[in-house]
Order: sequence, then structure tokens, then C-alpha cells
Amino acid sequence: MKIRNGFLRGAAFTLLTMMLLHATSVHAEANPSPSVFLDGYPLSFQTPPVIENGYSLVPMRTIFEAEGAIVSWDEGTRTVTAHKEGVVFTYRIGETAAYKNQERLEMPVSGKIIDGFTMVPLRFISETLGNLVKWHEYSRSITISSAHDYETTIEYGVNLRDSPEKDTDSRVLRMLPKSERIHVIREIDANWLEVQTKDDTIGFISAIPMYTDYTSPVLAEKQADELFTYGSKFLGTPYEFGAASGQTNTFDCSSFVRHVFNEVLSIDLPRVSYDQAQNGKEVGIDDIRKGDLLFFSARGLDIGHVGIYAGDGRILHTYSKELGVHIADFDEKWKKRFVTARRLF
Repeated sequence: MKIRNGFLRGAAFTLLTMMLLHATSVHAEANPSPSVFLDGYPLSFQTPPVIENGYSLVPMRTIFEAEGAIVSWDEGTRTVTAHKEGVVFTYRIGETAAYKNQERLEMPVSGKIIDGFTMVPLRFISETLGNLVKWHEYSRSITISSAHDYETTIEYGVNLRDSPEKDTDSRVLRMLPKSERIHVIREIDANWLEVQTKDDTIGFISAIPMYTDYTSPVLAEKQADELFTYGSKFLGTPYEFGAASGQTNTFDCSSFVRHVFNEVLSIDLPRVSYDQAQNGKEVGIDDIRKGDLLFFSARGLDIGHVGIYAGDGRILHTYSKELGVHIADFDEKWKKRFVTARRLF
């Protein structure tokens, strides 16, 4: 009986331990340390940021140096001094006030030593040094922006949102009108940009080309990948010359291209390949990149066929009842019939 009772007590203790470990693990996963981005680039800390009483504390030296400040530390007085562009910032660990060029600034929480690292409130430090800080609840991340230039122009009214989603609880902050100037902080993915407006609002807008004049090789590659991924879903779809628009049971070359570009990038192309070739910017055959449109002579026409360049010497297109939508080599056979390439994004 003693053995049995001892076994039961041991089993119960083991089970309780496992439950506590699991609960601790779940709690840690549910509240991970926030990610911090400075001007679009992730910051790496020797010890992770922590959130206490709603305030994010980060390692002092890392954040100061990332912000472009020259830092010195006085161990005797436990005081940090940072210099940046005429601003002298001083703070003694544990106090609830800091000084900016001798001006006393009340801090929301005091800095402290955690695991041997001096931790300070991120928002207070960044804003004191002249930067903009934004907490993103959807991703538990923090954006710091030092931008003062607004290089991107809105070309078509677009909603500024508080998260890069449309179908969740994303909230529209306001509509950015045509001609407003903004700064692009970072590219979230092929579909979303994080931006800063002149009224110091940070939010997210669609990366679809129609909305702004912003472009970059990285974004273009991401969007080209999206085009190829979406277009590849139709591999094997039957070819039908003159296929009706608005359906995906059959395609001809230009209806396929038109559908893919409209669905992925909201680019509304004409129905016929000859007219499609009048859009975008012409690029030479040696300069084509993934996502460019390739036009060819066909059926006695100067331009009678179109395909999407898939990169690595391949074309995503359709022209054959036997093959339907397929990927082909951009080989000599096609290069002999090549007329022009057009870049739309």
C-alpha cells in the first residue's frame, strides 16, 4: 500500500510539474518580447525587450547607438550621457526624470538593471531624440521612424490602416488623397507598406502599384512571385481562343494575363494582346525581370501572343489546346518571334 501511495503521489507531482511547465511555456509564447524596427530594419538586442506596466524597456546602449547617439556611461554615478546632433541627453538609473540639454523631462517609468543590462523606456528615449514611435498590437512590434523626407506620392486615394489586413479588425485611420506625400518605412510583404504621413501618423497602405509611385527591386520581386504563384494555380486550364472574360474555366493568352494582373495587382489591362502591349514601360530583352510581359508575333499579326516572364528563362502562358496554361522555356523558337517586353510595376 505504501508503495502504491508513493507511486500515486509521485505521479501526481510529475503531472503537476508538467502542467506548470506547459502553463509557463504557453504564457511565454502568448507574451513574447516585442520586435523593434528602426527605419524598417529589425534591431537586435543582447537581452530581449520587456514590457512592464505597459511600457517597453530596452537595453540602453543598443537603443542609443541604433538611434545614432554617441553614448558614455559613468559607473560611479550610474549615469548615461548621449550626444546626437546638438542634443545632450543625461539620465541616472533609477530616477524618474532625465535631462535634455539641461531641460528636466519627467519619465513615465524609471530605468532599471535587468539581468545585468541597463534597461530604459524605449518610447521616451526615441521621442526625446526626435524620432516617432508606434506600437503595433496586431504583431506586438514597435516601429521607430527618424524620417523627415516624404519621397513617395499618393497617386490614387487609399486608406491608411492601423494593421496590414482588410478582413480582420483592421481600422481605417483616414483616407490618403491623391498628391499627398508620404514616407515608406518598410515593405511588409507584396501587398502592404508601412508608411509615415506628414502629420506624424504611422500606418499601413496597400502596395498595389496604382496607389503610389513607390517602387523598389525587392517589392517588385515579391509582387512578381505573387503573380507567378497565383498564375500557376491555373496550370493545365484549357486554352480557348477568344475565351470569355469573367470566368476561369478556359483562357486564351491575353485573357489569362489580364485575369492574373487584375487579381494580384489590380492592374486592369485591355482584353487583346496588341492593346496590352501599349501599357507600361518598354524594356529590352536583356533587361527583362520576373513579372514583365513578353509579346510575340503570331497568326500573321505583329503582336498576337503574350506571356508572363517567370524568371530563369521561362514563360508562363497559354496558346495550345494540348497544353493549356503551362510554363515553357523562353528559347530560340520564342526569341525569333519576340517583339517587345513591357514592365507594369
